[in-house]
Amino acid sequence: MRLSTIVLAVTCLAGAASAEDLTGTLQKVKETKKITLGYQEASVPFSYLDGNQKPVGFAMDICLRIVDAVKKQLGMPDISVETLAVTSSNRIPLMVNGTLDLHCSATTNNADRQKQVAFTNTHFLSATRFAARKAANIKTIDDLKGKAVTAVAGSVNLTQLAKVNTERNLGINIMPAKDQAEAFLLLETDRAQAYALDDVQLAVAIARSKDPQAFMISEETFSKPEPYGIMLRREDAPFKTLADRATAELYASPEIEVLYRKWLESPTPPNGLNYNVPMSAALRNAFKKPSSSADPDVYVVN
Repeated sequence: MRLSTIVLAVTCLAGAASAEDLTGTLQKVKETKKITLGYQEASVPFSYLDGNQKPVGFAMDICLRIVDAVKKQLGMPDISVETLAVTSSNRIPLMVNGTLDLHCSATTNNADRQKQVAFTNTHFLSATRFAARKAANIKTIDDLKGKAVTAVAGSVNLTQLAKVNTERNLGINIMPAKDQAEAFLLLETDRAQAYALDDVQLAVAIARSKDPQAFMISEETFSKPEPYGIMLRREDAPFKTLADRATAELYASPEIEVLYRKWLESPTPPNGLNYNVPMSAALRNAFKKPSSSADPDVYVVN
C-alpha cells in the first residue's frame, strides 16, 4: 500500500515537473489554452478564404496536423485554434513578437529569413518557369530566343529571366509588368509570347483564365526549386521538434498524397478550380527525406 502511494506521488511530481519544464510556444499554449495560426487571404491554394470566409488550403491542413500533435503532447484536446489574417510584410514581425504560433502559407524558406524565424519540414518546392500558348510551340528556354517575354517588375523572376537571357545570348525582349494581372494580360493578348513566374502561381493564373486549355507551363526552369515551409519562432527547440515530427509522420503516410491531390490536382473551393499541379519528383523526394533546410541544392534530384 505504501509502495503504491510512493509510486503515485512520484508520478504526480513527474507530471508537475514536466508541466513546469515547458518553455516557449508549448508553455504559451498550455497557459492560454489556445494556438494561433497565421494565414494569407489569397495565397492560393496554400491558404486563402473559401466561400464562407473560412481560411482553408494545403498549408492550413498541414498546420492542423501540427495542432493535433500539440494537443496530444500536452494532453489538452480542448485547445482552441484561432486564425489571424496576415500579409507578406507583417507575417515575420507577428511571428517574432509572439502573436502567431504557426504561419500556414507559401512562405519561402531562405537563409535571410532563418535569421529571424524557423521553419518546419518543407511542404512544397517552387521554381521559376514560363507559361506560353500551346499553339506557339514554345517548349524550352532556348525557344524564347528573340521573343517578347514578360515578368513582374522588381521580382526575382525578372532577375532570373534577365540572367538567363544574358548568359545564353537569347536576345529576348523583356517586358516588365507592374503586377501579375498585367503580366498575364500581356500573355493573353499575345503582346508577350511567354510569362516567367513561380510555377504554382502560373498554374493558378492559368486556371483562372478565360481559356485554361490554351496555355502550357514549361518543364525547364530558370531556377533551382525553392522550399516553402510552415513558419515558427526561432530558438524554440521543443516546439520545432514536435512540428518536425508531426510533419515527417504526415509526409511518410499515404495521407500526404490525399492532401496534395485535394488542393493541387482536384476542384477546389469556392469555384471548383483545378490547378493541375502534379507532384514533382523533387517534392516527392523531399517528403521521403523531410528537411527544413533553406538550401535549394538539398532538394535537387540527381
